[in-house]
Parts: sequence; C-alpha cells; structure tokens
Amino acid sequence: MTVRQTIEIHGQPVTYHKMGEGPPVLLVHGITSSSRTWKSVMPRLAETHTVIAPDLLGHGRSAKPQGDYSLGAYASGMRDLLVALDVEKVNVVGHSLGGGVAMQFAYQFPDRISRLVLVDTGGIGREVNPALRAAALPGAEFVLPLLFTPTLHDAGLKVRNFFAGFGIHGNADVEGVAEGFASLTEADARRAFINTVRSVIDPTGQRVSAADRLYLTAEIPSLIVWGDRDRIIPVAHADLAHELMPGSRLEIFPGAGHFPFNDDPDRFIRIFEEFIATTEEANLDQDHIRRMLLRRQEEDRAAAA
Repeated sequence: MTVRQTIEIHGQPVTYHKMGEGPPVLLVHGITSSSRTWKSVMPRLAETHTVIAPDLLGHGRSAKPQGDYSLGAYASGMRDLLVALDVEKVNVVGHSLGGGVAMQFAYQFPDRISRLVLVDTGGIGREVNPALRAAALPGAEFVLPLLFTPTLHDAGLKVRNFFAGFGIHGNADVEGVAEGFASLTEADARRAFINTVRSVIDPTGQRVSAADRLYLTAEIPSLIVWGDRDRIIPVAHADLAHELMPGSRLEIFPGAGHFPFNDDPDRFIRIFEEFIATTEEANLDQDHIRRMLLRRQEEDRAAAA
C-alpha cells in the first residue's frame, strides 16, 4: 500500500510516497510531473524494495516557494530527504528532468548512490521539444495563464491540443504531459515551472549538460532506458549517454515515447529487476572521486601533448 506523507525540510513541506521493504529505490520525476507519474510501476517495485517517490519542490503537493530550482538544489533536496528518512544509500531512478537531478545527485553525493537508472533523461545534449524551449522565452510567464485556465478539465484539453501541434502523441505521452501541464492552473506552480525550465533550458535548447563528467559514473552500475519515439528528448541522446558512461547498459523500448515505464511497465520492471540482480552496488567515496579526477587530468594532458 502506498503511503503519502509530508515532511518539513528547511521550513518547506515536501510530499512523498513510501512503500515496500528492501533495498531503497528513489524515483525522481520530470518537469511538471509528480510522484504520480510512477503509479504503474511503484507497487511492483515495492514488492522487493523500499520505494521513495517524492514530489520535487515546485511540483505536485510539495511547496512551491520562490527559490533555487537548479539541478544542484534539487539534488541537495533529495539528499536532505534521505537523511531525514534515515536512508543511507539508494538506487536512483530519474526520468527526464529527474534524470538530470539523478546525475547531479551521483556527482554531488557519490557515497549515497548504489546504482543509477536514467529514463529519457535530460542533461545529455542540446535538443529538446520546441514547446519547452518556448517556455524559456521572455514573457512566457504572461502567456501561460492564457493556456492553463483555472478549470483543470479545460486545461487538460488545451494542453493535449497544444502538444499535439509539437508532435507529442500516444497514450502514455499524452497522459503524462497533459497531467503534468494541467497542474499549472495555480500561479505558484506556473512560477516554479518557469524557474525550473529556465534553470536548464534556453530558447535554443538544453543549456545544462553532464557530458563532461559522466566518466565519473564508471564504477556506478548504470542503466539507460529510452523510448524510440520520444518527441520530447530525442533517442539519439541515449546513444550518447551510453557512449559517455563506461560500462552502462542501454535499453531502447520500441514504440514507446517519453514515458517508457508507462508505455510498457512489464518490460521496465523486468529490466530493472534484472539490472539489480546482476550488478553490485557502488561503493564510492571522495578519495575515489579524487583519484578519477586526477586520472582524467593526466589523460587529457597526454592527449594534448
């Protein structure tokens, strides 16, 4: 049974779902989404794991303050939540923006990560759907209230029609995108959305990339999952991530879009459980990261010589 709880961190209420028992799994959702995006896989993951699925600040039922909505701030927020829940290490699963948060979490807190799973993640290349680039344009905060009316049903219909114009179709994608963006009926949610978008995207595309430091994942068991019909972040980014992450495993879901775990939850669960069963959890500390940084520095010097 899923238990929704709220905890206050730094004076701000953070809502999260927690269920199951076993090795902890942290599920980090994407932009405008919430912990609800995992509803088709959460109960099954909880059969063998302790599943923790928060609403990021600015999303879902969590607080939507004026503040820092950068990837680093989100990663620190995930660390603080785990500390408050007395969870030392986790298998981190990040979707879309949540993948960027997951990579940042691994970078900032390597001693707290057991394995890393990236699902149609941001933070790999520049390309992103024009609808999200449009949200980064000056003045977008004045346009959003016209699209996202106070009536949730009307907002959902408008969002479906809006994103259909950008090529986003398919049951899981339409449901996921419409559910998330229809949440922007409240002014504080729209403000948080704009601040989050502009922290990672500009009008030309994604402006934050982890590509130059993904070599640090060499000793973190890593799984990359992508839908081959993703119209939000192109599947070509999956190949790039796989190339940049030594020893990573890549799984492409044929026919799936930006939410492959909802398009084919059976396959997602099967691959995730196999990945867990066939890998050993990472055991990193700051000294280990220091050695990797110095080794990379030496390699770069040798290549330039």
